[in-house]
Amino acid sequence: MSSFSFKADRPVESYNRSDIFFIISVLLLWGLGIFTLYVCTPYTGERLFGDRYYFVTRQLVWSVVGFVLLVFFSVVKMKFIQKMLPFIVMGSLLLCLMAFIPGIGSNRKGASRWIYVAGLFTIQPSEFAKFAIVLFLANLFYKQRKEDRRDFYYPLAGLFIFVAIIFLQRDFSTGVFIFLVGCVMFFVCGARMTWFLPLLLLAVPAIALMVSIEPYRLNRVIAFLHPEEFAMTSGYQEMASKRAITAGGFWGNGVGEGLVEVFKIPELQTDYVFACWADSMGLLGVTAYFILLLVFAWRGVRIALTCGNAFAAYAAFGCVCMVALQSLLNCAVVCGAAPTTGVPLPFFSSGGSSLVASFCMCGFVINASHTPPDDDYGGVRILDM
Repeated sequence: MSSFSFKADRPVESYNRSDIFFIISVLLLWGLGIFTLYVCTPYTGERLFGDRYYFVTRQLVWSVVGFVLLVFFSVVKMKFIQKMLPFIVMGSLLLCLMAFIPGIGSNRKGASRWIYVAGLFTIQPSEFAKFAIVLFLANLFYKQRKEDRRDFYYPLAGLFIFVAIIFLQRDFSTGVFIFLVGCVMFFVCGARMTWFLPLLLLAVPAIALMVSIEPYRLNRVIAFLHPEEFAMTSGYQEMASKRAITAGGFWGNGVGEGLVEVFKIPELQTDYVFACWADSMGLLGVTAYFILLLVFAWRGVRIALTCGNAFAAYAAFGCVCMVALQSLLNCAVVCGAAPTTGVPLPFFSSGGSSLVASFCMCGFVINASHTPPDDDYGGVRILDM
């Protein structure tokens, strides 16, 4: 099959303007996320912390940090980001490794996914690793393009290092997700389909082995295949989520104490927050969310395909994939179309690490929308086989 390229068919003067539709979609996703937490978490906040708006308040505080970083990554020069890339990548790896250090790392239910910061709060390094690995791969692909060579072993080795550390944290779903998005970036940046075949032959049995050796992972898969038989154990969240979505009907139950089914979902504020949105806003609200996500993905991919800077184009595509595909994966889990993963819903799930990382990636995409073109760049190479 021949090569296909999307050329940066834009007048030069348009590069000093950001994509307003993409910015609006980001702000709407964030606003709807805050609204959903406001509607659905008062009962949980009161029960766990004695504060009905604990999760909303905490999310707003993290939002301030996120907006600052969004502005930062949307205005700094791409050359500066590339110069800072070694510090970003090594800092992300260091944070991931710090999760294993006693007294710094926080071990919950046998998983070392969090680290304490000044004894005040915790962060999840794997969320920042998503942004770091996208920048890392984009920069390597950019350099190889300039040198007119293709050597995917170095990018693959870097991807494997990140994924291996996250696996060791017992964050299996995040590791697999990062690996899959990385593979999408390889494909977009010119890797042949035949190159993926041996990788696929190794990855499938490896994933199956890692699922089978951990009882809780195997139980999740079995519960997904036979949810009715595990309705009160490992499949309880899935069944409760389905009931909440069904209870929403077409128009939804609105806000307030009418969300009876929602309050039965454990850890509602994190991975299953979309069930609350579906219950309160109904099918109409669910459709509106997916339309908004589609606009976000459309404008983001358009920015990547029309960007005149190779590094910015590759990284912007990876950032959009990270946010959009993670959103679809979370919704699939909540709706019972995929096994429970523990992957949060960007901008909706309570958690500072996920929110800040999402803002960083969106800030980078905004930057790519107004980054001037490189003289030696002719567009994003989508396929080359």
